[in-house]
Amino acid sequence: MRVVCFPFVPRYDNRVNQSLQGAKAAKVAVKVGDVKKKIIAAIVAIAASFGLAACGSASASSDHKYVVGVASDQQKEIWEYVGKQVAKEGITIDVKLFSGYTEENPALVDGSLDLNSFQHIAFLNNFNTENKADLTYIGYTIISPFGLYSDKIKNYKDLKDGDTIAIPNDVTNGGRALQLLDAIGVIKLKADAPDSPTTKDIEKYIKKVKIEQLQADQIAPALQDVTAATINTNYVTDQLHTTPEKSAIYIDTDHISKVSSIYKNVIAVRKEDKNKADFKKIVKAYQTDAVAKMIKETNDIPAW
Repeated sequence: MRVVCFPFVPRYDNRVNQSLQGAKAAKVAVKVGDVKKKIIAAIVAIAASFGLAACGSASASSDHKYVVGVASDQQKEIWEYVGKQVAKEGITIDVKLFSGYTEENPALVDGSLDLNSFQHIAFLNNFNTENKADLTYIGYTIISPFGLYSDKIKNYKDLKDGDTIAIPNDVTNGGRALQLLDAIGVIKLKADAPDSPTTKDIEKYIKKVKIEQLQADQIAPALQDVTAATINTNYVTDQLHTTPEKSAIYIDTDHISKVSSIYKNVIAVRKEDKNKADFKKIVKAYQTDAVAKMIKETNDIPAW
């Protein structure tokens, strides 16, 4: 009997083969999964870096954005021009127009404003004293003519006993009004009267007039009810729609030597901000020949 030998060929059980194939597939899947995770992680990291960069840019942008408060249409126009100039240096100025003189300084104190440009030195000093504030100024802007107006008379010399004259009720503008009345011979102030006198500093009524004190922005509308009134120029232009040169019967800046330097208008800021580099650039942009020309067109006088 012949024995035929066949070579031994191992046979894998089909289940074992499937298991091995499954294991290989699992390894491949794990590797692919790891790659996907790494790609996703990289994308997230890149997106995050862009997000941080964007946030950084917004923060940097807000660091150079400032709000300035003004009290006249003319000054709003001037400051919008200044804003265009400093925008070239990455500085943004938002101009906020107020209707009176009572809100701008409190807004500067509480941080609603970064600068304001509406008041003279005397007004600023008085606000600091009365409110225990610490505002200061970083540059001069204008000297605004302060005039006497009337619907009843054509010449200030025609004022007589019994006439009523309206003046601002705030100490500084009211003080300037009294100095004007002293200059034209209606009253005589005491020799030791302060820079911003009050009615208590009147030594004598040369003409026995009645002085009525009103809020500055209410005087122009009340002009028809009094004999004459001292009115701030911004209200003359905004409310009466005229100019000192056309309508005033006396303008104090026509006699500039009699006008104290404390009536120069200024750019005011919080004391801790006075040395900001951006603010120095803003002052420089304001105090230019181009702005001086714009100021003269509004009947004010450049003060620098």
